[in-house]
Amino acid sequence: MANDNASGAEPITIKKYANRRLYNTAKSAYVTLEHLAQMVREGQDFVVYDAKTGEDITRSVLTQIIFEEEAKGQNMLPISFLRQLIRLYGDALQGVVPGYLEASMESFTRNQEKLREHMLKTFGANPALSNFEAMARSNMEFFENAMRVFSPFGAARATARPKKEAEREEERAAPETELSELKEQLRQMQERLDKLSGQG
Repeated sequence: MANDNASGAEPITIKKYANRRLYNTAKSAYVTLEHLAQMVREGQDFVVYDAKTGEDITRSVLTQIIFEEEAKGQNMLPISFLRQLIRLYGDALQGVVPGYLEASMESFTRNQEKLREHMLKTFGANPALSNFEAMARSNMEFFENAMRVFSPFGAARATARPKKEAEREEERAAPETELSELKEQLRQMQERLDKLSGQG
């Protein structure tokens, strides 16, 4: 897990016990998922270990925090995005997705201050809330399109109408066309990534 501490200190160790209680060893106190979520927001890095086995369970705890936030109505992950993400588990391209998502979020983080300034201007002057909404829609379309790039054939199967068997045979006989289309989609996504990184 990347070290987000501003001080560059070692990550704080959190232990999870069998009774599901979380113990912050730096403060010698029990904490909740909400405490951990606040630590993330404040840029404090931590690692969570199973107190009995010593296994690093940070990923599952962070995922649980996201689940809790979504359950509270803080919906940030579109249903279509979640479905596409689930489809990629076990897919040949599964190994590529984490790196791509990490790079996308790093790009988004670099532009976070610009987005905050835009939001403040929008809400401060209140002339066109639709501008920010349009930006949010554009960003979500970007991530959804990114998922489609990594699973273009699965997306096509999910949205296309059933085709005749002869057409299916024709598609199977034209892998070069599909490869060209995939390359073109990747090129377009790279252009959008570059624009997102340089927008302002």
